[in-house]
This record gives sequence, structure tokens and C-alpha cells, in this order.
Amino acid sequence: MAPAPDPNSVAGGGGGAKRDEATSTKKVKAPKKKEEDLSEEDLELKQNLELYVERVQDPDPELQKAALESMSQEIRASTSSMTSVPKPLKFLRPHYGTLRDCHEQMAESDLKKMLADVLSVLALTMSDEDERESLGYRLAGSGGDIGSWGHEYVRNLAGEVAVEYTIRQAQKSSIVNLMGLVRQIVAFLMKHNAETEAVDLLMEVEDLYLLLDHVGRTNFRRTCNYLMSAAKYRPWPDDMVALDIAYMIYMKFKAYPSALQIALLLDDMQYVKQVFTSCTNLLRKKQFCYMISRHGITFNLDPEMVEGEGDRDMMQEIVNNTKLNEGYLALAKDIEVMEPKRPEDIYKAHLHGIRSGPVVVYCARQNLAATFVNAFVNAGFGEDKLMTESKGNWIFRNKDHGKISATASLGMIYLWDVDKAMDELDKYHLNSDKPVSAGGLLGIGIANCGIKSEFDIALALLGEYIDKEDSSVRICAIMGIGIACAGSQNDKIKNSLSPILKDKKAPLDVVAFAALSLGMVYAGSCNDEVAQSIIYALMDRNSAELSEALARFLPLGLGLLYLGKQESVEATAEASKTMCEKIRKYCDTTLLSCAYAGTGDVLKVQELLAQCGEHLKEDNIHQGPAVLGLAMVAMSEELGRDMAIRSLEHVLQYGEQNARRAVPLALALLCISNPKMNVMDTLSRLSHDTDSEVAMAAIISLGLIGAGTNNARIAGMLRNLSSFYDKDPSLLFCVRIAQGLLHMGKGLLTLNPFHSDRLLLSPTALAGIVTLLHACLDIKSIILGKYHFVLYFLVLAMQPRMMMTMDENLDPISVPVRVGQAVDVVGQAGQPMTITGFQTYESPVLLAAGERAELATNKYIPLSPILEGFVILKKNPDYRED
Repeated sequence: MAPAPDPNSVAGGGGGAKRDEATSTKKVKAPKKKEEDLSEEDLELKQNLELYVERVQDPDPELQKAALESMSQEIRASTSSMTSVPKPLKFLRPHYGTLRDCHEQMAESDLKKMLADVLSVLALTMSDEDERESLGYRLAGSGGDIGSWGHEYVRNLAGEVAVEYTIRQAQKSSIVNLMGLVRQIVAFLMKHNAETEAVDLLMEVEDLYLLLDHVGRTNFRRTCNYLMSAAKYRPWPDDMVALDIAYMIYMKFKAYPSALQIALLLDDMQYVKQVFTSCTNLLRKKQFCYMISRHGITFNLDPEMVEGEGDRDMMQEIVNNTKLNEGYLALAKDIEVMEPKRPEDIYKAHLHGIRSGPVVVYCARQNLAATFVNAFVNAGFGEDKLMTESKGNWIFRNKDHGKISATASLGMIYLWDVDKAMDELDKYHLNSDKPVSAGGLLGIGIANCGIKSEFDIALALLGEYIDKEDSSVRICAIMGIGIACAGSQNDKIKNSLSPILKDKKAPLDVVAFAALSLGMVYAGSCNDEVAQSIIYALMDRNSAELSEALARFLPLGLGLLYLGKQESVEATAEASKTMCEKIRKYCDTTLLSCAYAGTGDVLKVQELLAQCGEHLKEDNIHQGPAVLGLAMVAMSEELGRDMAIRSLEHVLQYGEQNARRAVPLALALLCISNPKMNVMDTLSRLSHDTDSEVAMAAIISLGLIGAGTNNARIAGMLRNLSSFYDKDPSLLFCVRIAQGLLHMGKGLLTLNPFHSDRLLLSPTALAGIVTLLHACLDIKSIILGKYHFVLYFLVLAMQPRMMMTMDENLDPISVPVRVGQAVDVVGQAGQPMTITGFQTYESPVLLAAGERAELATNKYIPLSPILEGFVILKKNPDYRED
């Protein structure tokens, strides 16, 4: 049979007979040359396949069957491992149309199903993308082992199934046969280390529960890691379903610590209780208690969870965080930073020679700044150079409301050491000088922050002062309760503070702090009664009162009730539309940003960005919370955070004044205790802005992004700023506050509300940070006014950034630990390294933002999947000394 002329060859326009002859010769020889390129085996394979195609068209069923079996065998052998298009598929491509026509003409029989199976594989390379012929023929085929046709075929089929499912759902057609195929595909993928593809397919067909039947002991961790990672990008409630499945899988394989983390992420106390009751190992339960205490929630153990009363009391102490100060001081001794620091040690004025002579003129504002710097730097150490050494003389170097912050700073110095704090502050809260008494009450609240007690000492003491005549005493008692009992959802507090919200004669500042404290205590609880009380207080105030700076705390207190609860806020958001026009938009925006905080919801980010971009001359007070809301929603994962930082740059350039003033604060929230270079440079630029409020916010934000890191670059920037703003007391005050934050806890503390490898977000920590940021939206009236003590709300987010190892008796133990930059290994094959650029230390160790620790020895097994905070180690029974 002569080869057909090549239709693509075109003879030239001129050149005579010789060229024509040469061209025609080429035309004839080209196909021959192509056939000659094939090896003998390939040529034989091609001829055999062509023969099979001819026999498939033969009317004899026996010949058809033999041909289809042989064709199937050739295809299966070549598609088991696919690095390029297999030769059988390549050689059968020209015959795809012939086989398809043959299939249409065949009567219903097993042979037709066999041919459909072959066509399903051929469609992998031949059919149009939108036709989904591979899936169509698969459903019409014999339904044999799907894996026998190779991984690439299964993967292609999974993609077509996802598209077909969406179409059928829209048409409301039956999906029964499709789901049968999904089960086959998932079973194959889970057996062949393609868990990520199996999860993706099940998410597309909205049936993640199928995973429970197919996940095994070898792949459950990889599956759950991917589910948890994917949940960040899923809309509500799909994200909750993904986390729910991960929890069930962990429980199925008795990976209780990981299951507990998801239970805390879901904020489901029934799941937390289930983890305790399912686990029988007492040592593991102790580790669970440390994990719960780090999350900052109130949780009471019962006999069902822990049987022995002695064990239960001891474990309840761990949950109540009573051992936190002990561990923190052990870390400080190990790193040798116990020596108290003076504010002058932080300012390092000698490095830029502000003062040439020895004379330093002290003013009230400078003394107040020194009070805060001293409190932040020596937080939790129990001794300092200003307050404890001077026996309280420093307090009286401050004026009026300055005495409140000075006395309260003792609470910060004795942070987490309740007994010492109560002894020291006892003499102050009974003082006849009202500001000193108020500061003593606030100090008691601060010292008790994060420490739970069955006796509620702080609440009992502070509760006596919430109805006093002096408003500063009332405010500090109320704020102290909010800090000490944050997240406790204690109904006694609701009964005490709700009447203040309904009291029409109560001053606005007292009402504002009452709303804020209730928001802290019931953070993320969606409590309707508290919400109603705050809404009543908002509706009851006239527009003149709602124009005051502190009025912003009322909507914020309402927003904190719905922190991270997404759609649960809708009813309250509707009720807020009936409020006074002065506060309505501010309330709406605050509710939205709090409800979707840490969710990464793209639609809410777009909604908030639209509000930031509006050019309004009046009623634009809500743009500040909208900018902060942008950061609150996007802060949960790195990709969203980087995109939000870029978006904020546009707001900075084109936004109105209120929006611009909030941008530095939003950047601070996105990178809190995590000094990223690009953010640092932006804030450094803004610290010289012509708008003094932008400059102040930028300076405070520099302190927040470097909080507890001792970052040398930020320290240099702040020293230069202190020299630059030497003659401006307000801006210099902000610089001093930033310096205190930078060296917070002498570099041992962090403000990051995320913990457990950025998996969990502490609601009380976020509430404390967001409160300060909202106060900074009107920095002149609040921070630079007489309410500077709102800076102490940061104590809610302060935690030691340590990893401390303990033996089975809960005594500190020193083991080699590798600390390096965390690497995202979700979806990667094998067992890749989870850290890079690591160094080996002896525990306890400090962990910076983005760092991860792992044991450098096989002698011990950690009982926590993530090495942060307090980690219990048990001896490895299989360990042998070299």
C-alpha cells in the first residue's frame, strides 16, 4: 500500500521541474522515514494494535473479545507508570473515531462494556476538555479495577468527576453512579500515597465523611494535616466540616493531643471532654492540661475526665495556670536575665547624646512613660528599680491619673505571682488617695491575668468597688475584673456589670469600660443577654455622648462577644442598624471585623476594603475599624497576611485621613511580635509623617511588631526617633512606650495571639490587642489623655515565648533541642524536615516568630505534637545508648 501524500507539504511558486521533482520525492519518502524511526518492537506493537482495531470491527464475538482483551492488556502494561504518553495510546489515537463509532453500533453486551473501558482510557489523550468522554465511557464500562489503568487515568477521572458533579447538582440530576465511582477513586488514591488528591475530590463532591472508611494508620497524619491546611481556605461551614473530620480521624487512631488541638480550634468543649474521657494515660492528660492553659480558656475537670481526686486537683492547677510564673522565672534564671532593668538602660540616651550635661528635667509625662517602660520590661520578674526598691515613692512622682498607672504597674511586675501581688497591693487599694486606690485595684486584676482560681479572689475583691462614687475607682475595678476574668464567662460578672449598662445616670466612661469588660469576660461566647445590655446602653445615649472618644468601646465590647463566630453575629448586626446614626456604621464595621477575625474570609476582606476606599468628608469614623478589620480577618495565614499588607499600602496612598491613621495599627496587628523588614521600613517612614496621629500610631506599631524581641534595628530606629522628637512630649511619650514594648520581659515575652505552630488563636489575647488598637484610633484623647492605663490591656496577650521540657514528675529537664525556621511540609511526600537552618541548644529555649523546635535526641518521646510552652517528655523504651 503506497503511502499517502503529506497534505502539509506545499510546492514553491517557481524553481522549475527539478524542484517539483525533489518536492514530490520528499513527499513520498517522508512517511517511510517516519516509519523507519520506529524500533522493531514499536513497529510490531503498532501493527498488532491496528490488527486488534480491525478485529474489534469483525462481526465474530469471539474475535472481538480476544482483540479487546489483548488491547486492554497492552494498554494496562504501558499505563502503570506514566512519564510520557504511552505508545499504545499514541498508536491508537488515529483509530479513536473508528472505535467510538463501533461502540455506538454495538448492541448492549459485555463486549460493549469492555470496549467502553478501552475508550475511557483512550479519551485521556483524545477527547475535548469539556466533553468528559473518559468519565462517560467509564460509567458505561464494566466497572472493573480502576487502578489497573494507571495513576494518571485515575487522576484525570477525578477531575472529570468533580466537574460532572457540579453540573448534575445544578441540574438536580442523580449522582448515585457518580458517587460509586468516587468511592473507587478515593480507595485507590488513599492506598497510593495521594491523600491530598483524595481529599480534594471529596471536597468537590461534598462528602468528606468517606475519608473515615479509607484512612489508615500509615497515612492518617498526612491526611489530617492537609485537611487542616485546606480548612483555612474553605468557606463557612465547609471549614468546620473539614476540621470535624480531622478530629474524628485523630480520635479513631488515638492521636489524642492532635485531636485536642482541633477541639480547641473548633471551640467545642464537648470534644475536649471526649478527648479526656477517651484517653487512659494520666501523663498524657497532664500534657492536655498544659495545652488548655496556654489557650487561655476556663475549663473545669470532673471525675469522669480524671478519676483520682488528688490527680484531678493537681491537673486543675495546671489548667488554672498557677505554675506559669514558676516556669517563666526558671527560664529567666537559665538565660541569666534576672537582674532588674531601669528605663534608662532601655533608652540608652548616651548613644545619641541627647543630654550633654548631667541635669535632667523630669516632667509628669516623662515619669509616666518611665512607669510603663519599667512595667513592660520587668513584667513578671517580681522586682524592679522604680517601684519595689523605692517602696512606692515613685508613685508620688506622678500626677493625679498618672498615679493610677504607676500603682497598677506593680501588678505587671508581679504578673502571674498572685500571692506576692496581693501582699504588695493590699496597702494601695485601701489608700485614701483615690488614684492610688484605683491603681491598686487595677494592679490586682493585672497580676491575676490568665490565672484561674476556684475562689475568684480578684473578682471578690474588685466586685466591692464597682459601685463606688469615684469614677476612676469604678473604672479600674471594672477593668481589673475584665482582665482577671477574661474568657471565664462567669455569670456573677454579668449580674454585677449589666446594671451599670442600664443605668442612665452612670458616666459614659464607666459604661464604656463595663461594656468592654463584659466583652472580655464573654469573648467569643455569643451571649445574648450581654449583647442586649450593650445594645440598650448604645441606644440609650445621645449623639453628643456617642461622639466622645470612649464611646468606641461600647461597639467593641459588643463585637468581642462574637469574636471569630462568623455568621452568629447576623442577628445582632441587624439590631445595630436601628442605633443612632453617629455610631451605627462604626458598630456594623466593628461587629463584622470581630466576627470574622482570624477566618481569612475573602468576601469580608473585599467588603472591608470597599469601606476603606470610600471618600467621605463626614461620617467616616467607621473607616478606622474597617482598616483594623482587614488585618483581623486576614491575619490567620501567611498568604492572606502578605496580600493584606500590599492592600494597606494602597489605603495609605489613596485613603482618607481616618483610614490612613489606622494603617500603621493594622500593620502592627498583622506582624505583632514578628518584625518583618518590609513592614518595619513602612512604619519607619510613617513615623515621620506630617499628620502627628499617623506618626504616633506608627511609633506605637513599631513597638508592637518588635514586642518582646529586643530587635536591634527597631531599637536603633526608636533611639533616633527619641532624639528627633525630643522637644515634642506627646510623640516622645509614644517613642518611650514603643521602647518598653520592644524590650518587654527582657526579650522573654511575646504578644502573638497565635500559638501551637500558629494553629490556635487565643480569643482573650486577641481581645486585649484589638482593644488597645481601637484606643489608638483616637490616641490623643485616650492614650495621651487620662485613660493611658488601657495600655495594660496588652497583658491579656503576654505569654513567655519559650519551650520548657519536663520529665514524668513534672520537674524541669534539660535535653538537646533543634530550633530553626518552620517549613510547611503539608502534602509533601515521605518524611521531609519540618525545620531549616536550625541550631541545637539545651532546653529551655526561646522561640521567635516563625520558628519551630524539635528534639535532637531519641532518648525521650514528647507527649505534645508541637514543642511549645511546657512539654512533658517520657523515656523512649526502645532507646539504646551508642
